Amino acid sequence: MLICAALYSSVGHGGASAYLALLALFGLPPAIMKPTALVLNLIAAGLGSVRYVHAGQFRWRTLWPFLIGAIPFAFLGGWLKLPGDTYKLLVGLMLLLSALRLLWPREIRALRETRDPPVWLGILLGCGIGLLSGLTGTGGGIFLSPLLLFFAWSAPKPTSGVAAVFILCNSAAGLLGNLASVGALPPNLELYAGAVLAGALIGTTLGIRLRAPVILKSLGLVLVVAGTKLLGLY
Repeated sequence: MLICAALYSSVGHGGASAYLALLALFGLPPAIMKPTALVLNLIAAGLGSVRYVHAGQFRWRTLWPFLIGAIPFAFLGGWLKLPGDTYKLLVGLMLLLSALRLLWPREIRALRETRDPPVWLGILLGCGIGLLSGLTGTGGGIFLSPLLLFFAWSAPKPTSGVAAVFILCNSAAGLLGNLASVGALPPNLELYAGAVLAGALIGTTLGIRLRAPVILKSLGLVLVVAGTKLLGLY
């Protein structure tokens, strides 16, 4: 769990899926995996948000259009319940598609130039990302970050800060939706919280200091491992 949190916070977006893969490894059902991952997201993304903002690796203009659309739909996604097999298939496929582009040998344009996302498009995409984040328990950074990088809406390091704040807000909305649906949190959350907090401290330090290409490749590898695990390929 500590390693997952470190990866989560260093790349700003990938470790939520690693949490899900780890929880699946221990045989937890999706009904418990989703709210547990959302709570762990709040811990790691909360710390990550503070540290990335303090380090100047965050842009509010990049984030707010996506948040407007995402928050109400994250609540809805947290409230809805997916069958276990459908849940794992959805998350696994999303992770592998994101990993494929990040590990593609072509240069990502965001390493050279960036521009602000169109407001209307950010709101529209935020609606879809929010719904997926609430349904899967990933917090949404895993879907937002590739979009920011592929369309050159953010450089890699600010993307980590934007994703951390996005995950924090979406996870809170998704968790509230889940609580409205099921009425209780899963047991034993305190067993994970300490490891997640320690890993987040390590990961945010790495994320602030590592070079951008290292961050991108680290995220791609995290997505491959988590995606193949959830799809039952190993």
